[in-house]
Amino acid sequence: MEKSFYLKTFGCQMNVADSQRITHSFIEKGYKPAKTAKKANLVIIVSCMVRESAENRIYGLINNLQKQGIKKIILTGCLAGCLLNDRLPKLYKNLIRSKTKGVKIVAVDDLASFNIPPVRTNDTAWVPISNGCNNFCSYCIVPFARNKEISRPIRDIIEEVKQSLSDGFKNITLLGQNVNSYGSDLVKNKKQKNITMIKSMGKRRIPSLFPYLLNKVAKIDGVDRLDFMSSNPWDFSNNLIKVIADNKNITKTLHLPIQSGDDNILKLMNRNYTGKEYLKLINKIRKAIPEVEFTTDIIVGFPGESKKQFENTINLCKKIGFRKAYISRYSPRYGTAASKFKDDVSPKEKKRRWLELENLINH
Repeated sequence: MEKSFYLKTFGCQMNVADSQRITHSFIEKGYKPAKTAKKANLVIIVSCMVRESAENRIYGLINNLQKQGIKKIILTGCLAGCLLNDRLPKLYKNLIRSKTKGVKIVAVDDLASFNIPPVRTNDTAWVPISNGCNNFCSYCIVPFARNKEISRPIRDIIEEVKQSLSDGFKNITLLGQNVNSYGSDLVKNKKQKNITMIKSMGKRRIPSLFPYLLNKVAKIDGVDRLDFMSSNPWDFSNNLIKVIADNKNITKTLHLPIQSGDDNILKLMNRNYTGKEYLKLINKIRKAIPEVEFTTDIIVGFPGESKKQFENTINLCKKIGFRKAYISRYSPRYGTAASKFKDDVSPKEKKRRWLELENLINH
């Protein structure tokens, strides 16, 4: 019987990049891609769980597949990463297991390491430069799902970009959970006695190698458009701004998550900046890159967010003028610091705030 697999991907561009590597891996093992789950011997789910709704979609899909008599299912991606993480509460992992019975759980690194070439499926080459995150924003499950940040060697990234160009992909997007902190672990691992720390938004940090990497990729002959995501405000250095300004092929639409415009909510979120510092960064970038546009992420209805605090977000967004915002209604994620807070903003009020921001920015 011919071996075949069906791959279903949820979530972010990093999951898409992982899926492209998983596809290559299974083709090398003798499997052929199937157009539907019913026509496959094996179903692979690359999962997302950044929000409760995303997690519930995974459970719903597994239930539907099993009702159809599909027995061979592999679950990978962020939900699998959480299940394999020792730092998450046993109670939560038992909940995941109860909803994924009969499913094989496999870490994404075991299916799609950086060394596996991708099978690209769109016009853009998604090139991962790191995996994981060290920031532990209080609402975010990613550090548990993806573990600590690990940077990919620069030479490997350059090789993949050049191969992508040879394959006809002129648009390159560099990916990471916190793309502009790239290389901080590489600098630290050199065990230098005197690392020159940099000061960003009031805190001292290990310098990032991302400006160097971005400039190096931009200079490769044939790169028509260079993008990157996602970046954090506190790692957006002067060097990075200069590199973007100096290279015409680097996108001038920057995704810079704000999450909230209220300082107390930002503090509860463990975001390392104030609204004033974020606005100052926006203005600094605009001064250096007059044509720049910004997109962002915002969470509404975070625990304890009053109507006045939400208005602070509205007012800051009006000052900035985002081109687009990806707006989420807060949902607790087990194991995160915020899951211990009282989720005291009603679903109705969360929807109202979501609509107000949606109408302000995205219409």
